[in-house]
Amino acid sequence: MNPKIDPDLCIGCALCAEICPEVFEMGDDGLAHVIEGGNCEEAGCCQEAADSCPTEAITF
Repeated sequence: MNPKIDPDLCIGCALCAEICPEVFEMGDDGLAHVIEGGNCEEAGCCQEAADSCPTEAITF
């Protein structure tokens, strides 16, 4: 499961980074990004982060 964040949909609310900091982080551009090497299977929180995204910017 490899998450992707659509930068056109991301509003920078930081919910994903708050829920799943092992995989998502906030960038200098104010938008969320997937951490290189972040592992959804290990972290176990990617789906919750995606479900919580208000703009549905996270896909797998």
